[in-house]
Amino acid sequence: MERELALEFVRVTEAAAIEAGRLMGRGDKNGADKLAVDAMRAMLDTVDIRGTVVIGEGEMDEAPMLYIGEEIGDGQGEPVDIAVDPLEGTNLVAKGLPGAISVMAVAPRGHLLHAPDMYMEKIVTGPAGRGVISLDAPIEDNLRMLAKSSGKSVDELTAVILDRERHEEIIQRIRRLGCRIKLISDGDVSPAVAACVEGSGIDMMIGIGGAPEGVIAAAAVKCLGGEMQGRLVPEDDAQAERARGMGLKDPRQLLTLEDLVRGDDVLYVATAITDTDLMPGVQYGRHIVTTHSVVMRSKSGTIRYVNAEHRLDRKWPKRTS
Repeated sequence: MERELALEFVRVTEAAAIEAGRLMGRGDKNGADKLAVDAMRAMLDTVDIRGTVVIGEGEMDEAPMLYIGEEIGDGQGEPVDIAVDPLEGTNLVAKGLPGAISVMAVAPRGHLLHAPDMYMEKIVTGPAGRGVISLDAPIEDNLRMLAKSSGKSVDELTAVILDRERHEEIIQRIRRLGCRIKLISDGDVSPAVAACVEGSGIDMMIGIGGAPEGVIAAAAVKCLGGEMQGRLVPEDDAQAERARGMGLKDPRQLLTLEDLVRGDDVLYVATAITDTDLMPGVQYGRHIVTTHSVVMRSKSGTIRYVNAEHRLDRKWPKRTS
């Protein structure tokens, strides 16, 4: 992919974040999501690509735009697959809580797993976990091995996990081992990325969350040289058949990082809507809005943090509310 596309995609997530952030704390998660979707879709039409949405807002009959299979871009550039989440953490924005982002992953056609909309078991670490962790191993063994490879003691590690009833057993096992835990209410893409960043204060992300979000996170993990494994968790025969229809012979097979994101050319782009572990959220002034974004490219290993000031009186018509 052309490296010049990176900044174009930052403009896409910036637009979605700016619009969604206007409803922070106002209890309207659906309204915030719609604002993000509309802004992202409009901006994608300006990018010089022939893109296909492989992970988006749902099937065509479920979503009016950014649906799976939708063609996006100006139709003139190279063919790419795009995974989007215009607002990762709708509840976080509605409640004014940290961790909400606008995010997307882009790769050459056929290089992103077309993950069905179901649960996925996930484990993510930074480079220290490569060749060390496994979803098939007990959590205690994973944490001990990660501590050894990181040069830390287990009680110096911090694991992030969604605060859900389904995780109660693993939470108790981690606590008994003496590892620190950070429980989150929603949105596991941002902490998965933070687990791969030295100095973020997070060493591992583990647990069951959305499969589409797992693929988006995997793009960042690949860019950062981290480790990730996943396994789909079909809840019924229909979901299992859906997974088979997307190319997985065994819906419960262990998915490596290469299974989730093929090749060495993928982009990960995110703009913080509310404060995250790595970036401040959108900040609104009288005429200027400030955004903080990150764009990563696996091929070069480049990671860029983009801080931007937007003069909205020049970009969009003046708002009356």
